[in-house]
Amino acid sequence: MKIIVGIYSSFVAWQIPEAQVEWLRREFPEHTFVRVDDDEAMQEAIVDAEVAFSSLVRPAHFAAARVLRWIHSPAAGVGAMLFPAMVASPIVLTNSRGNSAVSIAEHVMAVALALFRRLPLASARQRERVWAQDELTLDPPIRTLRGARVLVVGLGAIGAETARLALAFGADVAAIRRHPDTPREVPVAEVVAPERLHDQLPRADVVVVAAPQTAETWHLVGAPELALMKEDAVLVNISRGRLVDEAALAAALDRGRLRGAALDVFEEEPLPADSPLWQHPRVIVTPHISGLHSRYWPDAAALFAENLRRFLSGRPLINLVDKRAGY
Repeated sequence: MKIIVGIYSSFVAWQIPEAQVEWLRREFPEHTFVRVDDDEAMQEAIVDAEVAFSSLVRPAHFAAARVLRWIHSPAAGVGAMLFPAMVASPIVLTNSRGNSAVSIAEHVMAVALALFRRLPLASARQRERVWAQDELTLDPPIRTLRGARVLVVGLGAIGAETARLALAFGADVAAIRRHPDTPREVPVAEVVAPERLHDQLPRADVVVVAAPQTAETWHLVGAPELALMKEDAVLVNISRGRLVDEAALAAALDRGRLRGAALDVFEEEPLPADSPLWQHPRVIVTPHISGLHSRYWPDAAALFAENLRRFLSGRPLINLVDKRAGY
């Protein structure tokens, strides 16, 4: 069986190391693994491939595929592959949700604490050699996660791990979930449906966007939602950039709303150089790295290998994606 490994990017961090491809070849010597490193090579190789380990199967690739049966994404997000022909097809789609849950949850805690403790301002004053004790502590005052209300929007693997850590810090945690009656993995105080988002926003000190990107979640947080948030609330987006209206966020921050925002994902990536978010004093910008950790690629390859064993033996696959729901 021919298996494509199509995990490439202009950034090294998101290119699968060759060592992981070689490991897969050793684990499954009876199958042929073809690594491709650009769209053109993908277009040629996918014609007779039955399996693709990739999140980059585009409509043109799909149209060229003759025997493709299953795609496994090395990432959790698969929105870019959910074009109409893919959704309507019998091709099975799985993802790697859970691989980065701990890393992303720790990132959320780090940036929330940084904004609560005004560390970006402290860093700026350090560079200026200014002893800014009063400036840092008086307006707005430093606060703690203990006793804060954290609203987690999306209670999947990442949201659940974020809730666990927030609870460990002593925060009061609420969550938005599409199916709020689903048994809870963590003892959060309240779980409500997306229709209740506006009810929850005015009560939250930290809002964490961890929902998948779907047609329903586009600009989930826009001007109306930002207007409902507390003046000193913190917004953290580690999901997908299109869930937050960046123009509305920049305008709200310019008006003095929110303590700050921490963004790891953006509507356009890389974030354009002329974006006002780059230099805003109350914004932490990280370049889509919250999910990366030292075991990311070995763990991603191991999950694919387990699913490949299941695929070959006809057993149920892990992390099956509902293509119509979008996750």
